Amino acid sequence: MVRILFLFFILLFLSYTSLTQLNNLYLYGDTFVKYGIIFILVFSLIVIARYFILLLLSMLNLFRHVKSKQKYNYYHQKKVTIIVPCFNEDKVIKASLESLKKQTYQNYEIIVVDDGSSDDTFKIAKRMEFNDGKCRLIAVTKENGGKANALNLGIEMAKGELFLAVDADSVLSRDALELMVPYFDDPRVGAVAGSVYVVNQDNLWTKLQALEYIQGLNLVRNGQAYLKLVNIIPGPIGMFRRDAVSSLGGYSDDTYAEDCDLTLRLINENYKIDYEIDAVSYTEAPEELLDLLKQRYRWTRGILQSILKHKMKLVNIFSNFSMSMVLWYMVFEAFLWPFASIFANVFIVYLGVSSSHSELLLYWWVMFTVLDVVASIYCVSVTKERMGLVWYSLYYRIFFINVINIAKVLATIEELFGIEMSWGKLERKGKI
Repeated sequence: MVRILFLFFILLFLSYTSLTQLNNLYLYGDTFVKYGIIFILVFSLIVIARYFILLLLSMLNLFRHVKSKQKYNYYHQKKVTIIVPCFNEDKVIKASLESLKKQTYQNYEIIVVDDGSSDDTFKIAKRMEFNDGKCRLIAVTKENGGKANALNLGIEMAKGELFLAVDADSVLSRDALELMVPYFDDPRVGAVAGSVYVVNQDNLWTKLQALEYIQGLNLVRNGQAYLKLVNIIPGPIGMFRRDAVSSLGGYSDDTYAEDCDLTLRLINENYKIDYEIDAVSYTEAPEELLDLLKQRYRWTRGILQSILKHKMKLVNIFSNFSMSMVLWYMVFEAFLWPFASIFANVFIVYLGVSSSHSELLLYWWVMFTVLDVVASIYCVSVTKERMGLVWYSLYYRIFFINVINIAKVLATIEELFGIEMSWGKLERKGKI
């Protein structure tokens, strides 16, 4: 905490210095420069405010999380069904199912839904079937129809009042079910997210994604959980109240982000969406840049599709204020931020080159790098990730985030123009 406060004061100093320099340029700049500087100032303040609001909410939620855990009865006997949709996952399916078989929870079943794989996925899952009285594993196959349809079949077959959706390339911590089930003692809770860690931290791209997951996803998710408004239940680990999902007609297949779409539909029905930080799914991240870009294209377009399905809530904010607040936050994250970030970086470079204030480039980079370091130290401190990831914060913003933002901008443009795109199956390496 002392380190975070120290870095916070450095950030304030850098912000003050940058603002002073920008103010001098504003006084003597032309119209383009003046409007650009105003935009930079507003954007910087919003980004900094966002980080520290989320940091505050995250700390409050962690404090509440520690207190509430003392009250949990870890022997709840709600029946849980783990649903594993899969398509051509023969490299990873065995390791994933082995982890599911080792859960410490006592009352659950595992349903593997093969979505018409052309490899040995179904054969491997079928060989692993068992029923020992406490738990059972069954595998079924169907014609290829997409992940949403596979999940819906699993829900139809499920005997549990709760179900856990798990990607086939994921390995769960042994106590994941045990930690997530107690949240559903509150009948208003419709779903609970878990944490996602990158297991294949073998190269620069996967290490930067590991940092992104704990900083960009787990920090945000933990902050949102304080308000019980987690906006996306991740595919690798998410538990749902089966009746709530069934009442909505199950998963929808009209977006590329069925998990985001379902989460928003639950929020729209006034369900609470919570988060359990210690329930962990270890998953494979894309190891090559092209695979990473394909994944982010699909995520961005799926999120935009999900937002557009509820676009009237962006206007009618008082019909469901929580839903509107979540949607506007998502619009900022998925649409406004990437465009604004790219413009801000280009504009700062322009100022540095066209004026005599090239030090602005340094201030701009250091200011946001310190911000990322603060977030990274905090996130690594409260999760099970290794401290070595913090060093990647030094070029996380200027390198990785810019690449991701460019992909988001291009995906947004394609979505707005209705350009067709396939799902983009990620080739597994078998690292789990």
